[in-house]
Amino acid sequence: MNLPNKLTVLRVILVPFFVAALMIKFPAHIWIALILFAAASVTDLLDGKIARAQNLVTNFGKFLDPLADKMLVMAALVCFTNLGWCDPAAVVIILAREFMVSGLRLVTANEGIVVAAGIWGKLKTAFTMVALVIIMLFEALSGGSDIVFAVNEVFIWLAAVLTIISGAVYLKDYWSYIDPTE
Repeated sequence: MNLPNKLTVLRVILVPFFVAALMIKFPAHIWIALILFAAASVTDLLDGKIARAQNLVTNFGKFLDPLADKMLVMAALVCFTNLGWCDPAAVVIILAREFMVSGLRLVTANEGIVVAAGIWGKLKTAFTMVALVIIMLFEALSGGSDIVFAVNEVFIWLAAVLTIISGAVYLKDYWSYIDPTE
């Protein structure tokens, strides 16, 4: 297994540890969850750069990398909703887009087409991961307040808007594969 794939597998492995650190209350648990999430997010940045730079792109990586991203982000969003840190409506929008794009990838795969991550999808993922880090940072520093919740809402809704835009771009680009009039 090459280094980029090992980094992707590491991201998957970090997800349950992140969730446990976030949800099980102990001293500094949010800080530990923040460190785990940030480390996992950095693996997402590194695995793709290394794979492309060293020509180490594999089918395993193409399969697991987007799945690992979704696992990490979805786990954080579900936990944040449970903790009351963000609006569930924004989380539902983000989750719905992820399911839609995953379904689109399945349909196009049957046609031999790989739906690669576009610039909007990459921007959405990067912004969402940064937003989730900021939300955890504010929660760790403040212990929760109405002002922090308002700031959290700005970040989560910006992520939701980017999610809608990226989802619309994917639908536009691959509509011919799912056009209900055909």
